Amino acid sequence: MKIIESKDLVCRKIELLKKQNQTIGFVPTMGALHKGHYELLKQAKNENKVVVCSIFVNPTQFNNPEDLKKYPRDLQKDFDYIADVCDLVFVPSVEEMYPENPTDSYDFGYLDTVMEAAFRPGHFNGVAMVVRRLFEIVKPDNTYFGKKDYQQALIVKELIKQMKVPIRMVMVDTVRESDGLAFSSRNSLLSSDKRKQAPFIYQTMQKVQTLMNNMKPQEIEGWIQDQFKEQKDFDLEYATIVQADNLQPIHDFATHTQAVLCVAAYLDNIRLIDNLELNKI
Repeated sequence: MKIIESKDLVCRKIELLKKQNQTIGFVPTMGALHKGHYELLKQAKNENKVVVCSIFVNPTQFNNPEDLKKYPRDLQKDFDYIADVCDLVFVPSVEEMYPENPTDSYDFGYLDTVMEAAFRPGHFNGVAMVVRRLFEIVKPDNTYFGKKDYQQALIVKELIKQMKVPIRMVMVDTVRESDGLAFSSRNSLLSSDKRKQAPFIYQTMQKVQTLMNNMKPQEIEGWIQDQFKEQKDFDLEYATIVQADNLQPIHDFATHTQAVLCVAAYLDNIRLIDNLELNKI
């Protein structure tokens, strides 16, 4: 596995691989790698000749400086963890990615007005800034994103469309710990006591399937809010049932076969997000 910090070197390496007709699978990450990332890389390895992973804690997608400061970082641990499923790791500095102060502005329409976008203004513009640059450097044939960050995956899909590049986007199922908690880099920030409480999010979402025959989406959202009110250590930010392809609200399950429930909540000041495709439970 090669580790490269220079985008020019990566570009040259990619150019050589393209001349050899090698297919390139790409997984962009912010490090603090876990089993969720590993599964993305594993799928990329199964479908491509060469797997590229980027590790870059992107400052433009954090709207809270404290959040950026406490984001977990351990590069050597990351390198060791993915060595058997990755061929090239791109680890740029902030100066390498943003030699000048970035001013890009993107329009993702409705996708960038709800859920994460509503509570983290500018977040997806920052995501698009870095992902576009990474796509231009790595020039992948296929790119892999986890469904755990469902809204982000749809935004990247739209970005690819706007860039008019022949990149196939693959959304990979959420990977969970044995108690149901979705793998996340932020899980490591939870105290052991709070970590035991964290699966409550997934447990609550799972119960929704049993309510779908008798309750409307908005009633279920209200029920979820009530469940969280009973948990003193949780602070629910949103719980919303939306159309899987465009995040538009759903008013009646009968008219929509593909619904996804998206939840964001704070547990002891650590922000956790999760979602569940209701038609697949």
